[in-house]
Amino acid sequence: MVLVTAVNPTPAGEGKTTVLIGLGDALNQLGHQTTIAMREPSMGPVFGMKGGATGGGLAQVAPTADINLHFTGDMHALTSADNTLAALIDNYLMRDNPVGPDPRRVIWKRVEDVNDRALRQVVTGLGGIMQGIPRESGFDITAASELMAILCLAEDLHDLKRRISRIVVGYSFSRQPVTVAQLGFTDAIAILLKDALKPNLVQSLGGTPAIIHGGPFANIAHGCNSVLATKTALQLSDYTVTEAGFGADLGAEKFLDIKRPVLGKTPDAIVLVATARALKYNAGVAKDALDREDVAAVEAGLPNLLRHLHNLQRYQLPVVVAINHFNSTPAENDVIAKACAKHGVKAILADEWAKGGDGTLALAEEVVRLTHKPADFKPLYDNHDSLADKLTTVATKVYGAKQVVFSAKAQKQLREFAKLGWDQLPVCIAKTQYSFSDDQTKLGAPSDFDFHIRALVPKLGAGFIVALSGSMMTMPGLSKHPAAEGLTISDDGKISGLF
Repeated sequence: MVLVTAVNPTPAGEGKTTVLIGLGDALNQLGHQTTIAMREPSMGPVFGMKGGATGGGLAQVAPTADINLHFTGDMHALTSADNTLAALIDNYLMRDNPVGPDPRRVIWKRVEDVNDRALRQVVTGLGGIMQGIPRESGFDITAASELMAILCLAEDLHDLKRRISRIVVGYSFSRQPVTVAQLGFTDAIAILLKDALKPNLVQSLGGTPAIIHGGPFANIAHGCNSVLATKTALQLSDYTVTEAGFGADLGAEKFLDIKRPVLGKTPDAIVLVATARALKYNAGVAKDALDREDVAAVEAGLPNLLRHLHNLQRYQLPVVVAINHFNSTPAENDVIAKACAKHGVKAILADEWAKGGDGTLALAEEVVRLTHKPADFKPLYDNHDSLADKLTTVATKVYGAKQVVFSAKAQKQLREFAKLGWDQLPVCIAKTQYSFSDDQTKLGAPSDFDFHIRALVPKLGAGFIVALSGSMMTMPGLSKHPAAEGLTISDDGKISGLF
């Protein structure tokens, strides 16, 4: 199994998915039966700023438009299941059911698969006694929902039901957690997800099988495709190439500390995707100037790459750096290669967008070499550590923080969760993808900063505790000029503008 991750991205994305697909094609070209395991696109980014999630150029999966828009309906099933549970909870509140939660302490939110900042905070139940109990609530994006995380970690239908039953939807008047099992809705929610639980098979333009299933964001969820998809690929192939969202500080850390124990398989090699333009961006170069050669800026941005590299090496797994080409120059690429060589790691140019598998053959050969090297995986933390210690470990050892500053609310939750026995769960930190810190303006490799955690959210069904850092939102907003402005459909139904 090969895990593909990346440095901190620019707002335009750095092509991690194209490298993933190109590498899969190249491994097949070398005679190694290979399957790709990917996440499903969310329509939030498709219509927002990031775009689709099917790759590009000669390194993409098809049919692109269908995958990016609705696909097999998995996202809609998750949205419906989440909102059905919300409606059932509100009905319990209105009917004054004795096992229902305190209306002031319901934590389950509705979801939509769009970036809609206007729904972050809402009041429901207005309009009179027949409209329910008025209460404050809000919406998350579907990709950040606990049901999405559950779908991606469930091993079968029985495990799906078990995880759904453990979901904490709120707290009673005596401040005890109220679960889906107590409300009696476990099977009803599982029924809506029985088909969404099944992985989806497509292929790359190069003919490599690609299993696409589940799409949690790594900046606010665990960022990995489903355990079922990865296990299926592992059973079908000599090599499975999979991914983790955003930079290695987010997706890769969560893959190794949250998904790996459930999967029961440790990556045999890791590909760390870097670009000259991402390093220049992390050195402070303006977005509209990233395509100009600037060797000095690449050198100034190297600390970002090297911290990611050091973090991955901390797990004692073999790593190779893939320099995704874009329009980087030989001088810029040479700077990256020499810096990696000093740390005992090869950096190999990948030109998969223009050449498909042919552009990643050298990378594939190095990956094959690395997978034959012995590895002694070392986890970042022990689940028996306290929640505060686990969060501090991630913040200080991975992000480079001086310390974690917990809000008064978070401190209270730490004490409450420990009493409930939830402190034995792994942690999933929700933070900006653009920086190691909780401040997206701190680019490069900041250190000696305070990392702020404002609240904790129990995700017992998923099996982890989410820590909300800084100003991170679980419902993204749209940019001034979202990608939706560039989407068109012809009279004969041909869609253009997806990227």
